[in-house]
Amino acid sequence: MPELPEVEVSRLGISPHLQGRTLVAMQVRQRQLRWPVPDEVIALCNEPILGVSRRAKYLLIHLSAGDMLVHLGMSGNLKLLPATTAPGKHDHVDWLLDNQTLLRLNDTRRFGAVLWQAKGSLHPMLAALGPEPLTADFTAEHLHLCCQKRSSAIKLVLMDNHVVVGVGNIYANEALFKAGILPTRPANSLTLAECAVLTEVVKQTLQFAITQGGTTLKDFSQVDGKPGYFKQELLVYGRGGEACTSCATELREVRLGQRSTVYCPDCQR
Repeated sequence: MPELPEVEVSRLGISPHLQGRTLVAMQVRQRQLRWPVPDEVIALCNEPILGVSRRAKYLLIHLSAGDMLVHLGMSGNLKLLPATTAPGKHDHVDWLLDNQTLLRLNDTRRFGAVLWQAKGSLHPMLAALGPEPLTADFTAEHLHLCCQKRSSAIKLVLMDNHVVVGVGNIYANEALFKAGILPTRPANSLTLAECAVLTEVVKQTLQFAITQGGTTLKDFSQVDGKPGYFKQELLVYGRGGEACTSCATELREVRLGQRSTVYCPDCQR
C-alpha cells in the first residue's frame, strides 16, 4: 500500500502540472471504487485548479467550490498523459485539463477513492487525524503523552493515525530499527528520551524516502512511471531471516496487527 512518502512523491509529481490549469471535465469510467465517486465530482467542469496538497495519505486537489480527496488505496497510481491516450482495463478516473493532457487514476484492486469536500467543510476521513510527521507538531512530548496511555506495542501506536498520520508498516519497521526500539515493546514503557529519538528518526526516514521517490514493492510507481528507489535502502522490512546490517544477527519476523514486523533481537531493545 502506498504510504506517506509515496503519496507525497505523487503530489510533487502532479502539482506543477495541475496548479493554475483548468479542469475541463471529469471522466469516471468506474464509479464504484472503495466508496462510490460522488455526484459532485462527476459534475465538475471548467474549474480552475488552485493547488494540490496532502493530508495524511490523501491528496487534496483544491478548486473554488471545494476539494477533491484522492486516496491511492492498495494499488492505485496516478499518471500524466496526453488527452488522446486510450484507457486501459483498470484506468478508472481521468481529470481532463485545458492543455490537452489528463491525470489518470489506475487502480487494479479498486481500493482507492475519489471523494468530495465542499468549501468550508471537513470530510469525515480527515477528522480526528493526528499531526503530520514532517511538521513541528509531531514532537517527542506529543508521542510520549500518547504512549503513556497505551500498553499496546509501540509499532501499533506509531501506525495509529490518531497519534501521527502516514507512518505505515514499511516506515514503522525502518524507524524502530534505526531508533533501536523493539517493535513489540509496550508503548507506555518508552521514556521521553526514547520518544525524542524515535520522532527524529521517523522524520529522517520519511524525508529520505521522499527524496528516493518512495518505495516500489509491487504496484507503486511515480507519476512519470519510474519506480521508487527507497526499496534499495530498506534495512529490515522484507528481510526476515537475513543478517542484520549492523551486527549480522538473524533478523526475526513476527505479526503485529496482522502486518509483517521485522526486527533485530540484538540491536533493538
